[in-house]
Amino acid sequence: MAINRILIANRGEIALRIHRAAHEMGIETVAVHSTADADAMHVRLADKAVCIGPPSATESYLNHAAIISAAEVTGADAIHPGYGFLSENAQFADIVEAHDIKWIGPKPEHIRTMGDKVQAKKTAGALGLPLVPGSDGAVSDFDEMKKIAKEIGYPVLAKAAAGGGGRGMQVVPSEDKMESLVKQAMNEAKAAFGDDTMYLEKYLGNPRHIEFQVFGDGNGNAIHLGERDCSLQRRHQKVFEEAPSPVITPEERERMGGIVAKAMADMGYRGAGTIEFLWENGEFYFIEMNTRLQVEHPVTEAITGMDLVREQIRIADGKALSVKQEDLVFSGHAIECRINAEDPFNFTPSPGKITAYHPAGGMHVRVDSGLYAGYAIPPFYDSMIAKLIVYGRTREGCIMRLKRALDEMVIEGVKTSIPLHEELIQQPDILSGDYTIKWLEEYLAKREAD
Repeated sequence: MAINRILIANRGEIALRIHRAAHEMGIETVAVHSTADADAMHVRLADKAVCIGPPSATESYLNHAAIISAAEVTGADAIHPGYGFLSENAQFADIVEAHDIKWIGPKPEHIRTMGDKVQAKKTAGALGLPLVPGSDGAVSDFDEMKKIAKEIGYPVLAKAAAGGGGRGMQVVPSEDKMESLVKQAMNEAKAAFGDDTMYLEKYLGNPRHIEFQVFGDGNGNAIHLGERDCSLQRRHQKVFEEAPSPVITPEERERMGGIVAKAMADMGYRGAGTIEFLWENGEFYFIEMNTRLQVEHPVTEAITGMDLVREQIRIADGKALSVKQEDLVFSGHAIECRINAEDPFNFTPSPGKITAYHPAGGMHVRVDSGLYAGYAIPPFYDSMIAKLIVYGRTREGCIMRLKRALDEMVIEGVKTSIPLHEELIQQPDILSGDYTIKWLEEYLAKREAD
């Protein structure tokens, strides 16, 4: 049976993004929201809205029973989880499908497999993806850790199997520091994730973060939509993303794209996914797979002309991929700036009431945001309030358009990260595309010292 009504199990700009795609397909939407989000734009625009709890995400956006109840009460026949919250929760995906509601996402078993870092690495290796040298799986014995580290060479990275966001990680520079630093990582992982399982891998000195967008139909057909460069990060959080990467050649794109697409086809993967790599000296190393839509998906949409949310909905509805690999054309350049409600210099959150709002406009300028004048940004959730995406025929043209768009963007009443982005695109390394995952933190440390 075709999808007629989608419950959007998320908030903010991504909830609005899903609503828009659904309405363009003639599909009704249901917004679920906490009491703090009663005035959110997607709640105002959705066909139906259901309050599912108080501001705390645990009691609202992460509340399985409340979301399923809302779906049943409103007659929703599909659930789109967006990103974050329940988007990579295999148990919730199982529950959705058990209630005969379509899950707009990958198969639960693939979410489960790729959500465990040790299992994901084993699966990636078996699928032919290039791996960072390291332990074959979890390792708990310190003597074994030292032996592995000696084989792959110091420095090594001790990582929590259940980790994320940079927690449960320590760089071990030498054998004598192994036990103390790994114990720190284990304690942090235990506190953050309830699991102190660790593994080791080669620490790459100064890599870039390159990720490939993939799509599968769940029946053994898959494509890639090129790469994104997400190397500008602060505390493992992406700040600025672009597609294509300034350092990847068309030959590398075709070769690696072919490898990731084949891996997804062999896996029988369904829906959208992103395979993330570290790239150094021309070599790719698998780090993880995100079994969901990414925040930075609009830059891929800009260079391919493909609506990724629409494609997600189509595939969940049992349809085939709308394009073949040979039909995809990568054209031009796109950059996304994540705009957060925070101090652009010390990064403290800045929730509050928007007193004036004017999104940038003009040719090839897109703003994904749920903001409006008078809206009060709640203090309970992630600080990202907008995404500015610009496109140009060349990278240079794209950057010039980005400078103009940032200059036009008006968000008053709260502090935002716009001044940081204006500063970044004046830097010679950014303009030349010569930056790595360490660049931004080093730049910010130097700025603070000055």
